Amino acid sequence: MKKSIGVLMLSGILASCGSNQSKVIGEDSLQTTATMTNKEIVGTFLGAVLTGDTTTMHELANADYIQHNPFIPTGLAPFIQMLPVLQENGTTAENIRMFQDGNYVFMHNIWRNAAPFGADEMVSFDIIRLDENGKVAEHWDAMTTLEKQTASGRTQTDGPTTAEDLAKTEENKAIAKAMVEDILMGKNPNKITDYISAEQYDQHNPGITDGLDGILEAVAYLTSQNNMFQYTKIHKVLGEGNFVLTVSEGLWNGTTNVFYDLLRFENGKAVEHWDVIQPIPTEGLANDNGMFGFDQ
Repeated sequence: MKKSIGVLMLSGILASCGSNQSKVIGEDSLQTTATMTNKEIVGTFLGAVLTGDTTTMHELANADYIQHNPFIPTGLAPFIQMLPVLQENGTTAENIRMFQDGNYVFMHNIWRNAAPFGADEMVSFDIIRLDENGKVAEHWDAMTTLEKQTASGRTQTDGPTTAEDLAKTEENKAIAKAMVEDILMGKNPNKITDYISAEQYDQHNPGITDGLDGILEAVAYLTSQNNMFQYTKIHKVLGEGNFVLTVSEGLWNGTTNVFYDLLRFENGKAVEHWDVIQPIPTEGLANDNGMFGFDQ
């Protein structure tokens, strides 16, 4: 079952179609790689996965493809051997957002018919690294259940999808990193209004309401339960324009977790937040790469 979960997860990450518009994976036709962006290469590889086009998969991905999904073996050949699981379960993925930061493509996806993951519908963040030759080289992800009812009334994936303020990418990445360090890692928690807009903060975490008040209420409740998030390390910060994704490690619910936080910025402050929190497994592992291991 865990291997089935892993295969479906990887298929979904590669499912993105190179567009900022929400789209069902596999809709695009294959293109010539010489004319493709990194986003399009990622989407095309997934199209090949879904159709069982192993020739194209070998053309677009390295044989020693590095896998950080803990339930999938490293390497392209072992992944190809697991492809029948896709047809057996009829799992599909819809790309909601896709952004690019250098040779990294990071995505926000919805999964359907995803019972092998533990629920019929799931939400994931996925990251693909392409090498200097434009080949799919490495993958990271995290996944959580899609909730039908949320505290804010928003879904876990709705909201803007197109990056703006591209010239401010590095500035926004620096703000996001400092925000995690000061607020979530507790270095300077009183500086919360330096990072989060007091006028607007659209919240997509299903258990938290909108605005600064929503954050403060959540912190108060979790603290009263002796179960507050404890972020301990930032592993990667990726951004495109006003969207920044931070990948962090920490403790919650008595387990070590990976925290994916996507922030949207306006005028130097965060105005919207999406996240996925996943416990890091310690048993049944198919590789020893870990869920992090980013090049800095």
